[in-house]
Amino acid sequence: MLLRLLNRSGFSSKVFAVAALAFTLALTPQVLQAQAAPESFADLAERLSGAVVNISTSQTTTATRSVPQPNLPEGSPFQEFFDEFFKRNGQGRARPRKVSSLGSGFVIDATGLVVTNNHVIDGADEIFVIFNDGTKLEATVKGSDKKTDLALLEVKPEKPLLALTFGDSDALRVGDWVLAIGNPFGLGGTVTAGIVSARNRDINSGPYDDFIQTDAAINRGNSGGPLFNMDGKVVGVNTAIISPTGGSIGIGFSVPAAIAIPVIADLRKYGETRRGWLGVRIQTVTDEIAEGLGIGEARGALVAGVNPDGPASKVDIQPGDVIVKFGGKPIEEMRDLPRIVAESPIDVETEVVILRKGKTLTRTVRLARLEEEKTAATNGKDGDKDKAQGEKKTSETLGLTLAAIDDDMREALDIAKDIEGAIVVDVAADSPASGQGIAKGDIIVAVNQEEVKSPEDVVRRIEEARKEGRTRALLLTRNKSGAMRFIAIPLKD
Repeated sequence: MLLRLLNRSGFSSKVFAVAALAFTLALTPQVLQAQAAPESFADLAERLSGAVVNISTSQTTTATRSVPQPNLPEGSPFQEFFDEFFKRNGQGRARPRKVSSLGSGFVIDATGLVVTNNHVIDGADEIFVIFNDGTKLEATVKGSDKKTDLALLEVKPEKPLLALTFGDSDALRVGDWVLAIGNPFGLGGTVTAGIVSARNRDINSGPYDDFIQTDAAINRGNSGGPLFNMDGKVVGVNTAIISPTGGSIGIGFSVPAAIAIPVIADLRKYGETRRGWLGVRIQTVTDEIAEGLGIGEARGALVAGVNPDGPASKVDIQPGDVIVKFGGKPIEEMRDLPRIVAESPIDVETEVVILRKGKTLTRTVRLARLEEEKTAATNGKDGDKDKAQGEKKTSETLGLTLAAIDDDMREALDIAKDIEGAIVVDVAADSPASGQGIAKGDIIVAVNQEEVKSPEDVVRRIEEARKEGRTRALLLTRNKSGAMRFIAIPLKD
């Protein structure tokens, strides 16, 4: 309408054109800012391909001969022949053989540093890096990290290599163009293009999953190769695909540069990763748990347990706290926290924002270095458990049958003296507690963030919650391996 009025008012064609352009810019800023489809990827591919390499590995394994000796009739004239044949050829003897595999990688330093996936080189006896011009150099492993599936190799070139640089993967938007170069099926430098299909993908491959999903064709052999943005910067390391056939169906995953950069820096400097450790056990904040905690919408990471020797215990972070911000970065969901903590500097003061009983609190913590976790031993035996629980006085609520923890039970079930609460003897079918994840043998240590020391305490807290008009009770439980967990149970008869 406005443009029609301008045109009828006698403005010159130039003025009208300027007005039309301004009007269009005002209405469609996002469309005009979107990345245009390139006419060709040829210039980009030509400039980058020389820094992308093939990784060839070999590994010696042993295989046992498993051809069965024929079962001949008794007295057969061939019996002696076959006995001698299998004895001479080592029936059942383990024989060494070499297994080869192929992958991709890319140069990040002209002196000879190459990035690839850990699974490409894991367990290899020999590793060779093959360049675009056919040059083949033996490589050594400078460092590797299984949790992010990254590895750093080193070669000794005769002249400086063409090296790539990392870009800002956080700036990627769904729909942006990306380019993949790699070694699919051993074919050598192969270029494929596509878009960013999704971000922040969790494919349950490790504790720090935060993959870029792309429809650029990625196949076997592409592992460890680079994913480029349109500026020619590496924004991801191609790592995995989803495929029922083994070939590309347009669902590939890359480790974002934001995760790869600090890992590669550690591998380069120390030969290993040095991640931060907060010392908490966390769980997802569901809608039911958020209601039980009174925090409104579900968000953050719920602290289910605190390691007494960890940094969190030194700054009064407690079970029941919800961590909503760490180091200035928001924690939208539980899986954000391990990754952000791992990337944070060690022994440096970092602010943690928590929600506790309706209040927002700030703590300042110094992260320790993450060490390999020890496997927790299971406590007690089922026979001892039944014997210890068989004749105890019990209380019931929400379909839970609860018993007190006495000295006999502590000894039978190996329960530490400092652990108090009520042990679950039984969970009734079709009860509010049924199907909520609470099991026989669990110990209830708190109800609605208030400690309990007996079955009577549990029953009383439940009744108080009903009188307060709550719809759910939030139980903090401890299983036989010592793991703590919050469980929200509906408050209905």
